[in-house]
Amino acid sequence: MVCLLNEEILEKVDEFLGDVNKKLPEGMELEYEGFYERGFFVTKKRYALIENKNIVVKGLELVRRDWAPVAKKTQEKVLRAILEDASPQKATKIIRAIVEEIKEGKIPLEDLVIHTQLTKNPEEYVQMAPHVLAAKKSIANGRNVSRGAIIRYVIVRGKEPISKRAIPLEDVDVVNYDSTYYIENQVLPAVSRIIEAIGYSKEDIMHKEKQSSLDAFF
Repeated sequence: MVCLLNEEILEKVDEFLGDVNKKLPEGMELEYEGFYERGFFVTKKRYALIENKNIVVKGLELVRRDWAPVAKKTQEKVLRAILEDASPQKATKIIRAIVEEIKEGKIPLEDLVIHTQLTKNPEEYVQMAPHVLAAKKSIANGRNVSRGAIIRYVIVRGKEPISKRAIPLEDVDVVNYDSTYYIENQVLPAVSRIIEAIGYSKEDIMHKEKQSSLDAFF
């Protein structure tokens, strides 16, 4: 049934494109990009769509180098709850559950690791970013680290600035990771723009349920 529907849609698309392209000036052509089952738009340049289980995201920072896997995985789960299930309630429950797991120390260490590549040798940096200081700690512990190396580090608890609390993966104890950092600087930033687009705030996510319909967004 779905295949027949898709074929019917494609036939109408071809017919529509043919009619439109006949009327366009030479050198201009309207092209078919895809048929998406569901999507939501923050602005015309920031949106998320789904087609055959594949999510297409524009302008919503789906991938950032300084995000740990826990942030990326949470974002994908939230997008799927919204795009596959049309359920903002399920999305917020996912976020709350992961936040609790982080607080309780139940997140695997590998999901907390941040990967950043050195573009210079560690001693050539002027600004001491987290990955640079982590690289220098690796060197102090006898490892050979130079330009091009991928630095894998975890942010641990402490009163010092975040950059000084970046510990190489090889030296970190999972019980020492900074749960507040991973909640406030990783998970919530990865999902806040998505959730806000469907009418939720950070406070809604963290503290209370909110009944919401996606009718206005799809």
